[in-house]
Amino acid sequence: MILFDYGNTLIHEAGWNTLNGQKAVFEHVISNPKGATAEDADNFALQVYEKDLSPSRDECIEINQRQFMQLMYETLGVEFDIPQEEVERLFWFSTSYGDIMPKADKLISYINNKGIRSGAISNIGFTGKLLEERINTLLPENKFEFIIASSEYVYRKPHKRIFELAVAKSGLSPDEIWFCGDHTICDVTGSYNAGMFPVRYDNRSAANLWAGPDDAKLDFDHLYIHDWDELIEILENAE
Repeated sequence: MILFDYGNTLIHEAGWNTLNGQKAVFEHVISNPKGATAEDADNFALQVYEKDLSPSRDECIEINQRQFMQLMYETLGVEFDIPQEEVERLFWFSTSYGDIMPKADKLISYINNKGIRSGAISNIGFTGKLLEERINTLLPENKFEFIIASSEYVYRKPHKRIFELAVAKSGLSPDEIWFCGDHTICDVTGSYNAGMFPVRYDNRSAANLWAGPDDAKLDFDHLYIHDWDELIEILENAE
């Protein structure tokens, strides 16, 4: 079985701009007694994440984006004419339109044709439902058995718990699973510590907002690739 990271592994957040997301959301304001603006919301989010939330995420505890948005908008006194789940969706999809990483669709087709089981784990604050929609829209041929969003399971990679969850869902032993990701700590080291075989995918063709350290010392067995064609070739030769 092969599991994948999401961001900058399968899909990258092209055009990422949180102010654009806030502006789209504020078009649906129906009550705003404090006169809050999209810029106010954007600044609120940046300050709270930097001061309060980043330390928790650094400790592998995920922040649920919908809960955070509820805190933010109620603090600003803003109400909308759409439900909270649609506010979250509109914000994300207006912040970034998303695009697949080079040849990700080719790799997905290949593993499908070979009957290789697959799934995904993402460190992400947005809901699993939205993550599934994003992946299924941009990579419609995927046959992922499960897509795990850290927002719904407390822990973020590289914490062992979220990898153990994937193992439990797969019904396999960890050494029967390959994990592909771009982040040297969260993906490569995290999956290795969970007993999986790690594949470091290092493709610099798209801007990476959450890149891991390039100089991380990976003194354990793993694959290091820059292109999905390399993995396809390795899988072909392994048959």
